[in-house]
Amino acid sequence: MRIYMQSPPADDQPPRFYQLFLQRDLLGGWTLVRQWGVQGAGGRLQRDTFADWDSALEALMQARDRQLARGYRVVFAESPQRSG
Repeated sequence: MRIYMQSPPADDQPPRFYQLFLQRDLLGGWTLVRQWGVQGAGGRLQRDTFADWDSALEALMQARDRQLARGYRVVFAESPQRSG
């Protein structure tokens, strides 16, 4: 699953982005990857690992909801899928 969000541009500043996605790790768990920053720049990156898909998906949805409450808008969302 992948979600890409942006904040509306403020004055003459570029919009900010927030990206969330899940990826399978080598040990059979799941990693929630969060990347955020100013559009057009590298941004910051954080990874959190989870033992199962359900826990990782719940964390992703909570992170998404927090950013939506802060004014971000979903620009792109890929449907949830479990591979493996």
